Amino acid sequence: MSGRRLCRADDIPEGGGRGFRFGSGPDLLMVFVVRRSGALHAYENACPHMGTPLNFLPDRFFDRSGEHLLCATHGALFRVADGFCLQGPCAGKSLKAVTIRIVDDEIVLIAG
Repeated sequence: MSGRRLCRADDIPEGGGRGFRFGSGPDLLMVFVVRRSGALHAYENACPHMGTPLNFLPDRFFDRSGEHLLCATHGALFRVADGFCLQGPCAGKSLKAVTIRIVDDEIVLIAG
């Protein structure tokens, strides 16, 4: 299976996340992977409001409660399971999911 290796699956702790950057300029791709309730979820790291990255600090994607993903720039809150914006300037829109697979205990980005 072809794709980009991101990290080992166990590098993403429960309630944690990790961001990744590939390329530069117009070819820049930023994605992040989070783990919640044992499941891994992956999205492009761009708020649907203005395209800014969700995290201000490295690998910090959850709100303080650990229940939702948070855009640190605009305060938008997103469901972890599907990236749907529940609150904020992009309410009703969604983060763009990216396809990942686990291959030999490694997270591999399939799309992008």
